[in-house]
Amino acid sequence: MNTFKVANKILGRRLLTQSKRCVSSFDTVGVAGLGLMGHGIAQVAAQSNLHSSVIAFEAEQQFLDKGRARIESSVSTLVAKGKLEQDAADKLLSNITYTTNPDDLQNVDFLVEAVIENMDLKKSLYSTLGSTCKPETIFASNTSSLSITDMAEISGRPEKFVGVHFFNPVQIMKLVEVIHTKYTDPAVFDQAYKWVEDIGKVSVTCGDTPGFIVNRLLVPSLMQAMLMLDRGDATVRDIDLSLKLGAGHPMGPLHLADYIGLDTCYYIVQGWVEKYPDEPAFVIPDCLKKMIDEGNLGRKSGQGFYHWNGEKRGDPAI
Repeated sequence: MNTFKVANKILGRRLLTQSKRCVSSFDTVGVAGLGLMGHGIAQVAAQSNLHSSVIAFEAEQQFLDKGRARIESSVSTLVAKGKLEQDAADKLLSNITYTTNPDDLQNVDFLVEAVIENMDLKKSLYSTLGSTCKPETIFASNTSSLSITDMAEISGRPEKFVGVHFFNPVQIMKLVEVIHTKYTDPAVFDQAYKWVEDIGKVSVTCGDTPGFIVNRLLVPSLMQAMLMLDRGDATVRDIDLSLKLGAGHPMGPLHLADYIGLDTCYYIVQGWVEKYPDEPAFVIPDCLKKMIDEGNLGRKSGQGFYHWNGEKRGDPAI
């Protein structure tokens, strides 16, 4: 079956799914990686009350403890703000099992991987989990920029592999991009798409294009803003003010790049440039290279295109 036919079949199943909502078919869900994204995915999965258990995995105890603390802090904040009853919070927290042993993931029905954006690390993890998890387990990567197809091929179960790209912060952002490859079984895609909807998010469908929908459109636009700086066409202030007031954006592209992290922007585009050298939209501006070399990574380092004091943005730095 060619990619076009697979996409059409998936779209047809998606529309059917939207009209027939029922209890999730995933009894247990695993989350591999409890960092910035993974801890939020584990929390919203547990908060949905759809699963008998959510198993949260980190390879090292220190990172597991840090992820657990993030979840407990987030839940405590919801209780303090009156957005979650204490009984519901207790149930949520008790529904998450924490482990550093990958064997504890062997019987999960659905596994979401949310480790750092390093393809070698992800491939190593999938190689391990492919032989550890039961054959029926569906794998899903939360990558924002890496190839779902490449990971699917190393997993040993490409027909049971999808992408589920959540946005930060997971607990608040509604959108999840659900990505299929040329290998994905349409029934598997249907289950993943429905799971995203059932945990309270909004699903959109995309093929395995670099950056999927949001980042494929967003990241090149950030690079274009930086190229304007390289050429001396406009200032940081005027570029950002123009997109805010002229296009109705909540923040300008350079402000947003600082907020995301200039190192994150750089590594995304660097990977695309290496893999797709003939794509003219994928380019690394000189000003971005310079700031990375100087350690100016945006909000997280206190300086990027702007000066930052914690979460508070100051004046332009260049």
